[in-house]
Amino acid sequence: MRHIYTSVDIGSDTIKIVVCELFNNKLNLLAASSIKSKGIKKGLITDVEEARESVKKGLFELEEMLGITIKKVIASVPSYNAEYQMIKGQIDLGGEKQITGADISKLLNSAINSKEIDNNKEIITIIPVDFALDNKEGIKDPKGMTGSILSTRAVMVLTPKKNIYSVVSLLENIGLEVIDISLNNIGDVNAIREKYVKEQVGAIINIGYETTTISLCNKGIIVKSSTLGIGGKNVDNDIAYIYKLKPEDSTKVKEKFALAHTRYASSSDIYEIEDKIGESIKIKQQEISEVVMSRIEEILVLARKEINTLTKREVDYILITGGTSGISNFSLIAEEVLGKVTKIGNIKIVGLRNNKYSSAVGNIIYFINKLKLKGKNYTMLSDEDLEELSSTKKNVINVSNESMLGKVFGYFFSE
Repeated sequence: MRHIYTSVDIGSDTIKIVVCELFNNKLNLLAASSIKSKGIKKGLITDVEEARESVKKGLFELEEMLGITIKKVIASVPSYNAEYQMIKGQIDLGGEKQITGADISKLLNSAINSKEIDNNKEIITIIPVDFALDNKEGIKDPKGMTGSILSTRAVMVLTPKKNIYSVVSLLENIGLEVIDISLNNIGDVNAIREKYVKEQVGAIINIGYETTTISLCNKGIIVKSSTLGIGGKNVDNDIAYIYKLKPEDSTKVKEKFALAHTRYASSSDIYEIEDKIGESIKIKQQEISEVVMSRIEEILVLARKEINTLTKREVDYILITGGTSGISNFSLIAEEVLGKVTKIGNIKIVGLRNNKYSSAVGNIIYFINKLKLKGKNYTMLSDEDLEELSSTKKNVINVSNESMLGKVFGYFFSE
């Protein structure tokens, strides 16, 4: 069986769709699509028809590359007003027994039932912190071990129902089966697989197009998060206002020419472009980098304040991801504002280095980890699709009222 997984991240600026294959325990990119989104504002769907057409366009692009029809996806949903609650569960196995994935599902189900959940909230996932079997504690995966009493500490992640159902309804409306859902920031922490993330307390900052999400992590598990209404779009707007450019041209100049810090900006390098009334103008790299640096500095200062609100202790690391972090020399301004504990995140998949894909890729990694914990074998493609994928010559990498969780893998409900 070829293990193929597709993930969709519906963002305010772009809709990212990635298709990856797990082979020899390594995740490989098969194809990726990034389509300009419409009908999305600050990660939330504001015009269903426009958003629907944007997703369909991204799917069509991927299906043309791979020569197959994508039918099943993992969906990323916004982390607005997400809650992270510590829960505990315990089950009696009825005597000495070898632990199976079904036992872990039953245990996590018991942990969920110990908590009362607000009617306006929905459970996104349950993230196990560790397990204990009889007198042995600190176990990460108890499968195959033998004992009689199995217990766990876990983090239950909830979000407003509207955040989930608007995304899932949109995807189902175009014929996609949503087999799992996750938060964007859960994807981020799984995409950036640095060893120290799993051992220390730190923060992950995702600077998106219209929003910036700050997540506090303890040993690789998000325990708190908040969202700022500022992002890469504010940088674009500054450039558009100062140089009187069309919005799309301001984005182009930012990505192709501007630097996030003025330290290595040239006063002699010039970018020629037409303004919005058709007149040719010349932009100096030093000047535009000052504009960009000023706004990024503001975003990072606000993010630092949010980290201080989320925790009173000094964090061991700060990792930055999101599309805006790809601006040249971003690490210079990040370290200047946030200190030497700061690094730019890096997606470690060949052919996909752009941090705007971190949520989509990370949620595939998270999904695979859940399958491993359950001891499940799963692929999102049928035998016919797998055969078509193996034979196609288009298989190239290209970067451009019932509980919902009862239907998906979300928090180990399925046996």
